[in-house]
Amino acid sequence: YGLSPLQDGILFHHLLATQGDPYLLVSQMAFAERSVLDRYLAAVQQVVDRHDILRTAFVWEGLSSPAQVVWRKAALDVLEVELEGCDGSGADELRRRFDPRQYRLDLGRAPLMRFVIAREPGSGRWLLLVLQHHLIGDHTTAEVMHAEVWAVLDGRAHELAAPQPFRNLVAQARLGMDAKAHEAFFREMLADIDEPTLPFGLSEVYGDGRGSREARRMLPQALNDRLRHQARRLGVSLASLCHLAWAQVVALSSGREQVVFGTVLFGRMHAGAGADRAMGLFMNTLPLRLDLDETGVEESVRIAHARLAELLSHEHASLALAQRCSDIAAPAPLFSALLNYRHNTPAMAGEGTSDVLSGMEWLGDEERTNYPLTLSVDDFGQELGLTADAVEPISADRICGYMQRALEQLVDALEQAPDRPVRELDILPAEERSYLLEELNRTEA
Repeated sequence: YGLSPLQDGILFHHLLATQGDPYLLVSQMAFAERSVLDRYLAAVQQVVDRHDILRTAFVWEGLSSPAQVVWRKAALDVLEVELEGCDGSGADELRRRFDPRQYRLDLGRAPLMRFVIAREPGSGRWLLLVLQHHLIGDHTTAEVMHAEVWAVLDGRAHELAAPQPFRNLVAQARLGMDAKAHEAFFREMLADIDEPTLPFGLSEVYGDGRGSREARRMLPQALNDRLRHQARRLGVSLASLCHLAWAQVVALSSGREQVVFGTVLFGRMHAGAGADRAMGLFMNTLPLRLDLDETGVEESVRIAHARLAELLSHEHASLALAQRCSDIAAPAPLFSALLNYRHNTPAMAGEGTSDVLSGMEWLGDEERTNYPLTLSVDDFGQELGLTADAVEPISADRICGYMQRALEQLVDALEQAPDRPVRELDILPAEERSYLLEELNRTEA
């Protein structure tokens, strides 16, 4: 069957990249001994056997439009490598050898995953690096897969619900809402936008993640609590507050009041029963337009919330269609910054009771996009974290600082001056303001 709109876009960027792949996801684990690793891989194979999207490959040559093909059987591709003689960390060496900035998967061969294993030099541990293509999964897919693998390892495979076929989502995305309805919605939002929104002048939206650096930070608990309290008081989502704060960061770094940035949508809101346990690429990226003007802060929050709610009913529209609804002439991009608000459960949490689990350790993961500036807000339920990805020379840590300051200013205004114009929210942390205005103006020399 055909591709969903976001799969179309991701395949486009795969074909555009001459080296590496911006949509190859990497994760790493360590195992106390080889037998534990083998049991883990056998459990992954059972989960692959259950789900159609994990046995899917993509074909496009000689076809009028690309198709995805489900294989009846797809054996895991496991490659064992030697790490003897490597300097330093074996995990770092594996990551260097299979860096998605240089490495690609064959999309014509299922599953679109590769497992690289190696004995760690100087210890009995085994390292595992997993490469998985974004075409077959999103953040929720990773969590569902993780939970199912753990159920198999824990002897609870019989408790797993019947898998949901991914073709249901493709049918909904392609046959659901009329393209004319999507077009009318995005035309109303974007018709008067005649200039791209490019924070820091970053205009290259066909990148492959090369030169991109990541920074992470957890927000202070007091700020988290104040933000959640204001969201409850106003009857809006915490995501709405975060979108408005990010809009102000984008506005001040692009010199525009009418800002457009991409927002990552969950894609499962209207996907029917069981969608929260389905595997596949459900999410989508679509433009959101917010005006940072004389409107009061509280009213701006309500507008942002309403815009996001409207956008959700178009969550499977094509980004290409949405971009054509603006007044920007191709090939100029509509936006170059992305916000991803995601609900997270910490990796390897709550996995059950099996003894095998004590022999496993999560070493981390990495994902990238083709956009030069991405901010992810990680909602852990009672905590909030920020992860920024920015191409050099923009500092990802500074981006986190701007967002934290914007959120502090937003919650201050909501508590003390809800009618303050939203355009007045500051994004410069005190140290950077002091550096710009004082340090750089020391003229004694």
